[in-house]
Amino acid sequence: MNSIDIIRMTFKNLLRRKTRTMLTVMGVVIGTASIVIMISIGIGMSEGFKQEISRMGSLNTINIRSPETGRYYISEEEDSRGSSTKKRDLDEAAVADFSRISGVEAVIPFIETQGKIKLGKYIGYVELQGIDLKYMDRLGLKVSEGRLLNSDDKTNVVFGFGVNDNLYNPKASYRYGRRSNRPKVDLLSDRITLSLDMSYGDDYIRSGDTVQQKPKTYNIKGVGVLEEGSYEYYNNVFIDINQLKKMVKDFNRGKSQSDNSSDYRNIKGYSRIIVKVKDIKNVQNIQNQIKEMGFYADSLTDILESMQKTSSSIRIVLGAIGAVSLLVASIGITNTMVMSIYERTREIGIMKVIGSSLRDIKKLFLFEAAMIGLLGGIAGLLLSYSVSYGLNTAGFALMGFFSPGGDGVKTSIIPFWLAASAMLFTTVIGLVSGFYPARRAMNLSALEAIRKE
Repeated sequence: MNSIDIIRMTFKNLLRRKTRTMLTVMGVVIGTASIVIMISIGIGMSEGFKQEISRMGSLNTINIRSPETGRYYISEEEDSRGSSTKKRDLDEAAVADFSRISGVEAVIPFIETQGKIKLGKYIGYVELQGIDLKYMDRLGLKVSEGRLLNSDDKTNVVFGFGVNDNLYNPKASYRYGRRSNRPKVDLLSDRITLSLDMSYGDDYIRSGDTVQQKPKTYNIKGVGVLEEGSYEYYNNVFIDINQLKKMVKDFNRGKSQSDNSSDYRNIKGYSRIIVKVKDIKNVQNIQNQIKEMGFYADSLTDILESMQKTSSSIRIVLGAIGAVSLLVASIGITNTMVMSIYERTREIGIMKVIGSSLRDIKKLFLFEAAMIGLLGGIAGLLLSYSVSYGLNTAGFALMGFFSPGGDGVKTSIIPFWLAASAMLFTTVIGLVSGFYPARRAMNLSALEAIRKE
């Protein structure tokens, strides 16, 4: 028999017992849909974690902070491991060392400090980020209004998208409101003044009975507002690093660091350095190299890696639950093919008598079993896409649990590799399930098969 004869006979035999074939295929459909949907929910959960973490900042960046900032958490393991390594300052030498690491795209130093801005009757606290303006476009930030800073911007600034949320009227009975109550200000056109003095904007400043000196202020102009999404820079104001250094020196004039004054701003070296990595796969490796140099380094991939391990475990459990249904379906295929042998004993005997080889008989039964698996896989995949669409559009009850990323994140994601794997897997399941019946058909005696009928 040639391949065309085998295909023709396969469909003829499957259609001979339509109800039984349909029920067997339905078992494969349910098993395929179960395993695909379960795994797709796990993938959706993993993507949700990734999107949620990416909202906190770029996954391709490593943050190196100076221990003096007091803003970096050091675990006991890291502290004991790093105790034998001399802690280094964040200076130009550090920038040069980071730049030499293979896989590093950019090294961006920052000076950070706090300030207060005033727009008309509103004031607000901000985090000032002094940055070398030639690196501004390397941070991967986008603006919803205006533009990013360029080399000509000395007193111009770019605002984080949450600056408006922290503005308040000090004379009002309430201070911070909801977004619906945001102050009606325009960060790009209103006159804005900045001071590093945290008392700026108060009605009066007294120390005992002595009125303190009026805070020094600077006129700044907003040229851009970051688009919503990067919470790392939620309430930040980006400004030229040299301009900020000058402001800090003016602020520190007359203050002594040895007095442990809370007003003194230490700008020795850099407050932090961002290392941008070309490939996200190399972030952990480069981060470990930086730690070995004697620096405190962290990245969002630390959190993401932990979350993905959790989602991977959940995905395996969900896939195993779905696999049980497919296992039951494989038993159904075997049962169907064995019953088919009993019903077609005479046919098998005649095939042997007229000269069909054992190999052709084996091919016929294996192909029938594979077709049941393939048809069930196709129908199961179509059902999976339908259920996935329903979960992503109307599965609101599941959305809160399975989609940590919130709006815009799908509960169920079926990538191409999962669909292709499901098709291949069900076909292989059919072949494996049909192996025993095929061997049984090969071993039937032609004379006894004809005599039995």
